Formats: sequence, C-alpha cells, structure tokens
Amino acid sequence: MKRDFYEVLGVARTAGEDELKKAYRRLAMKHHPDRNPGNAASEEAFKEAKEAYEVLSDPAKRRMYDQHGHAAFQSGMGGGGQGGFSDVGDIFGDIFGDIFGGGGGRARGPRKGADLRYVIELDLEEAVFGAVKRIRVPTLVGCKSCGGSGSEDGKVETCGTCRGQGRVRIQQGIFSIQQSCPHCGGSGKRISNPCSSCRGHGRTEQEKELDVNIPAGVDTGDRVRLAGEGEAGPSGAPAGDLYVEIQTREHAIFKRDHDDLYCEVPVRLSQVALGASIPVPTLNGEVEIKVPPETQTGKLFRLRGKGVKSVRSRAPGDLLCRVVVETPVNLTSEQRRILAEFEETFEGEDGQRHSPRTSSFLDGVKAFWDRVTS
Repeated sequence: MKRDFYEVLGVARTAGEDELKKAYRRLAMKHHPDRNPGNAASEEAFKEAKEAYEVLSDPAKRRMYDQHGHAAFQSGMGGGGQGGFSDVGDIFGDIFGDIFGGGGGRARGPRKGADLRYVIELDLEEAVFGAVKRIRVPTLVGCKSCGGSGSEDGKVETCGTCRGQGRVRIQQGIFSIQQSCPHCGGSGKRISNPCSSCRGHGRTEQEKELDVNIPAGVDTGDRVRLAGEGEAGPSGAPAGDLYVEIQTREHAIFKRDHDDLYCEVPVRLSQVALGASIPVPTLNGEVEIKVPPETQTGKLFRLRGKGVKSVRSRAPGDLLCRVVVETPVNLTSEQRRILAEFEETFEGEDGQRHSPRTSSFLDGVKAFWDRVTS
C-alpha cells in the first residue's frame, strides 16, 4: 500500500513550493542510485520521493490528490503513476548535474508532458477477441487561446535570472548543485503578459474522449500505449503518453490462466458411472466431451486449441474441463426407491470393490487410530 505523499516528503499538507523542493532535494540526494549503488531500498525510496514530488509540485495534480488520494491516479482518473519514473535522467540533470557530471551546463528547455495511466475493465470476450472502447481522461492540454505559449500577446522573453539556460547553480558547501530556475520554471523564458485563459501556464485542464483499440488476446496487467495522449508539455513542449492498463472482469463460466481456460462441468452420477457425451461451452461454440464409464469427480478433460491466443502467442492455449458430480435434489418417491435399492447392493464385503477410494480411506482411518491408541 502506498504511503501518503506528504508523509513521504516529510512535510505538512499546507507546505508551499519552496518547502516541497527542499524536502525532495534532501531525500533525492540521500537516496539517489548513483550514491547508493546496488541498494534496492534506496532506489525504491528515491522513486517514491520522486513520485510524491511530481504530484505535489503540480497544482492540478495536487488538487486531485488532496481530494481523492492515490485513487486520483487509478481506475481511470489519470495521473503520472505509470511511466512516472522513466525520466529519472531529467531529474538527475536537474538536481545532480554538477555533482555526477550529468548536467554539463547545457540548456534543458521545457520537459515533455507527464505520462498518464488509465485502468480499463474488460469482459473476458473483449479481452480475447479485441474491442474498441471509448474512454474519458482528465488531463492537461495545450491552451488554445495562446497556442501553448502562455503569453497573451505571443511575446516571450529570455529569462534574466538564468539567461535562457533554464537552470541556476547553487553552491552548498563542497557541492555545486544545479536546479530549475525558480523564475522561469526551467523553460529559460519569461512572459510579461500572461495569457488570461491559462494564467501563463500554457496548459488548461480538460477531459478528453479517446477511442482505444484493444488488440485480441490481452490479459490483466497488459498495457496499450497511446503516444502523445498524455499531458501536454509546458511552454508548448511535446505531450506525454497515455498508458491504458487492462483488467479483466471475472467470468461466470471460465477462469483464465495465461493462454488456458478452465471451467467446471456438472454431471450426474449415472453419467460418470455409465459414461456419456457431455456438451461443454467454448469461446467459439458448443462441443462435446466423451466421459468414459467409471470417471471420478474432479477428472480434467483437455480440449486442445480451445483456449486463448494471447498477443504474445503463436497458437491458442487449451480448455480444461473439470467434471464435478452433482448431487440430485428434489427427488421423487420413485427415484428415492431406486437409489435405496442401488445403495443396498454396496452392503457387505463385495460392495467394497465398487468403491475403492472409500475402502482405502476407511483402511487409512483404521491404521491411524491403531497408531494413536497403541
């Protein structure tokens, strides 16, 4: 279970931007993988701090998180959860450029927009055969009024603080640390007349409708990537990607295990005792399995090629049918009489040969009590 993002950074829920930056910088320097090679715990702590900072430093995402918690970035509510750690190099250059040699003093420019994650639920049939699903995704899009520039009149000036580099250098003891310019947010540009629609951010909140082509054979945990359908980047930078994660609903008949399907087939006592042809469902219609005489309950029958052909497979899997003997109910007096007469045929030693499992079970019980009481 994820920890609260404010708890991760060690700040109050009222923390301002500067306090968030200081808290994140402290944790990032402590746990960065280059300072803790091979330390899985530090790597996980670094990722956790980065994810928390990415959400809380973005006003729109922070509002969503304060209202819905972690659920804001799950089950279709968008967010930077999946793919959120793919730009470790950007954060590395932002904070550790001079320490570890990643920055070099070159201009970063605006970063690409954040990737989004959307969880979609499918019926088994949709996952097996493919489908087109329409989804609604809350996201940030480029402002139409200013074309994503953030400027009301289209004029953008070079930032005087960082001189267009997007970063400033701070000396802290023996370390020379680079960070995003606090005045231009790392873009290297300043806007003197911000756009009234987006307030100079170049992006506005919007809910987009998208059609997602679900390929045949997907399974729970698979992802469909929609390039460029994530959040728009700041200052006109390219948009991130949208990752649609698949979750398959439980099916009334089948259970899926990778490429194979399983189902239980109820049968009558007379059918397994005497043998019968039993109709069973498949994804492509009904077929029959031949149940030989004296079949025991729980027996698995494999139907080759009647399973699922996944997106990674060249051939479909199998359907495995488990026969389960169903106890008859609502018996008529005639049926009761017949069953009573049938049961009488099992009395005596001769009846044991008709129920080998019962006999072996009783022998095992007797041996157990002999050991206990001896």
